[in-house]
Amino acid sequence: MSTEPRINDRIRVPEVRLVGPSGEQVGIVPLAKALELAQEYDLDLVEVAATARPPVCKLMDYGKFKYESAMKAREARKNQAHTVIKEMKLRPKIDPHDYDTKKGHVVRFLKQGDKVKITIMFRGREQSRPELGFRLLQRLADDVQDLGFIESSPKQDGRNMIMVLGPHKKKTEAMAEARALADARKAERQGRTPGSDAAADDDLVDDLADDDLLVDDEVADDEATEAQDAPAEAPVTEADAPVEQPAASQGA
Repeated sequence: MSTEPRINDRIRVPEVRLVGPSGEQVGIVPLAKALELAQEYDLDLVEVAATARPPVCKLMDYGKFKYESAMKAREARKNQAHTVIKEMKLRPKIDPHDYDTKKGHVVRFLKQGDKVKITIMFRGREQSRPELGFRLLQRLADDVQDLGFIESSPKQDGRNMIMVLGPHKKKTEAMAEARALADARKAERQGRTPGSDAAADDDLVDDLADDDLLVDDEVADDEATEAQDAPAEAPVTEADAPVEQPAASQGA
């Protein structure tokens, strides 16, 4: 069944409780009278409360009403925050560089307002040394204590040891800060005048997408310049081509 309200000729009741275009109460009027008023104001007669007796109808611009409703729903979805649990897996004897990389991901997740599930995976004889995993989890919690806290203490789960970190910052706050930062960067880009050095740099970066392409272009330009400066080689003619000598016979 359609969830859209009935409008104009789709309304099939003898009388309605009519609300004017400015929200004023007109009262209970016959349907024909309500449709006549809607045509007079060049508006639509929209049924806003179908279960009422009699149904409540309002004079409005239905197209504008649908657009505003869609924009409100879109804004509500934008501000809606979903709790997400990210997961990061580590080994008890993790390399220092790998640990820094994993910790960077955890920091990013916590800054975004997400929870992080840390899993230490034990293999073979490592299962007899659970203290290694516990110390590693405690070290990670201490490194990110400014951004998150231990929501679930480390506990053994079969071959794994699990800990959950919760962010100090709520998801809605993190989203608001990220949106404000994006708006500030956008305003800064728009505030730069065309032709300025900063604007030229931004346009160049936007066109090439990354620094690797800049380097590739410079190398290509250098190679093209060297090719132009190098003297042109004379074409090889048939007279200049080396003449193959016939092979000596075996009897010679």
